[in-house]
Amino acid sequence: MTTTRKLIVYEDAKSPIAEAYRTLRTNIQFSKTDGELKTIMFTSSGPGEGKSTTIANTAVALAQSGKKVILVDCDLRKPVQHKIFGKKNRGVTNILVEEIEADHFIQETQVENLRLLTSGPIPPNPSELLGSAKMQELIKYLKTQADYVIIDAPPVIAVTDASVLASKVDGITLIINSGSVRPEMAQKAKDLLIKANGHLLGVILNRVEIEEEHAYYYYYYGSDDKKIAK
Repeated sequence: MTTTRKLIVYEDAKSPIAEAYRTLRTNIQFSKTDGELKTIMFTSSGPGEGKSTTIANTAVALAQSGKKVILVDCDLRKPVQHKIFGKKNRGVTNILVEEIEADHFIQETQVENLRLLTSGPIPPNPSELLGSAKMQELIKYLKTQADYVIIDAPPVIAVTDASVLASKVDGITLIINSGSVRPEMAQKAKDLLIKANGHLLGVILNRVEIEEEHAYYYYYYGSDDKKIAK
């Protein structure tokens, strides 16, 4: 396991950050009442916003609540989930290109109830693969194997991959780095996801420093909160 991208919910369950992830877990579980919420895609406006680390810890928190979770690394450009969990990187692209059954690549993790499907080798055509009928079939299959399928997608502004996946999932969570992302960039990311017929569940405001605690917290805003539109 890497030391730079810690699974803090697993390694330090009593920390304030771990508790913030559990709060996020609760908000996710109650964020949609008008239909099924099994596949949740996480993306960010741009690179370097702590997206993959946030996703991994959220998946751990969901698994710790007793839910069966499959974390899928669909960032086929700069995948890191295999590094976070210390696993071999054979997964999504192998399934889509080599037409091998998904069960051969879904790996157990050190966290009970949490399994991982890594990205696999980086392909020359990520957006085409993610937009394919085979990808839709893969998502449909994974939904039968878990209570939650958590998808790590590339930043939405940089490439089209997240927009391609947006309509294939039940909900989307946008991760924003509070210290570096300009409001207009956050707005653009939100607009792109909605334009792609995605259902935005809310926004995680990442790396918010709480001076009293000298720690970083993660907050979740519902999609009806006007704060995400500013």
